[in-house]
Amino acid sequence: MDTVNCYSPPGMSEPRWHLLIHQLPAKPLYLRARIRQRLAKIGAISLKSSVYVLPCTAESLEDFQWIAEEAVAGGGEVHLCAATFCDRPSDEEIEEKFRQERAADFAALSVQLRELLRQRHQPGAVVPQEEQRLAQVRRLRKRYDEVAAIDFFGAPGRAEVESFVRRLEERLQSDRRGRGGRDRSRGLSDLSGRVWVTRKGVHVDRIASAWLVRRFVDPTARFRFADSQSPEAAPGELRFDTVGGEFTHDGDHCTFETLVERLTLHDPAVSQIAEIVHDIDLKDGKFGRTDAPGILQLLNGIVLAHPEDLDRLDRGFALFDDLYESFRRRTPLPVPQAARGRKPKQPRRTS
Repeated sequence: MDTVNCYSPPGMSEPRWHLLIHQLPAKPLYLRARIRQRLAKIGAISLKSSVYVLPCTAESLEDFQWIAEEAVAGGGEVHLCAATFCDRPSDEEIEEKFRQERAADFAALSVQLRELLRQRHQPGAVVPQEEQRLAQVRRLRKRYDEVAAIDFFGAPGRAEVESFVRRLEERLQSDRRGRGGRDRSRGLSDLSGRVWVTRKGVHVDRIASAWLVRRFVDPTARFRFADSQSPEAAPGELRFDTVGGEFTHDGDHCTFETLVERLTLHDPAVSQIAEIVHDIDLKDGKFGRTDAPGILQLLNGIVLAHPEDLDRLDRGFALFDDLYESFRRRTPLPVPQAARGRKPKQPRRTS
């Protein structure tokens, strides 16, 4: 695999694009499909056969490097370039192609979401059971988050799809309350000024949940750590991630997911963190997050280096703040000059 820095004539701006150019062997047969799927997942678009483009960012370069290594391991040849186009296509034309690709994704989602919204009001329509509807909405929310994460240039239809997802989530919650179900959600004002109680020895779910409380509920929230698995709550205290706690595991949800749902936090960045925490805490591989092992490694380091729970929270809050920003601002800073042309990292090792 070759990494190339494209020459920029005097007066020409820094490269705006990364290109991946590949030549894949006829066999194994699955390799072409696999590489095509990987490229689609990271939002790369095809300029022509075997030539793919992404915005020139550190993140896109790393995404291309991992795909290139997989292609080379399968017997292919790959070139990576940081490029400026001197003629056609223009930057504006490439941006428009990105928007068209994502607009098609949002349009497909819109059709599915409209149908779910219509089922409630259409006479004679067969309305799925609550758990089935909940699963459908979660699946569509996950797909929306995936598409939004690679919507680099503001494709049309995004705001409409986000609105549909929120309406469906709100209607599900409204239906639960209307049937007299136990509504355990609380207004943020009711949760401010509280002491949040959990078990000693905080790790993944408790650190993440405490971060969520401090970041989105009460920036002055205090925490108490109890010896018991089911501690008693004093007046003004709320228990989380404890047996019988006000906020704890609920069905197949970890405590972090329970907090997100009951606080109705519709934030794509938080949703991605919730998937990571779920996969680490419940170990069921539900979301298949490939970044979960790396986050777990960092959290394990925090736990090993800091025996005191408050110290673990301080370090964990910084970690989750940075993780949140990485998801919230999907298009990061441009690639530093020194990083262009560097050799790709070694493949990730899996245990």
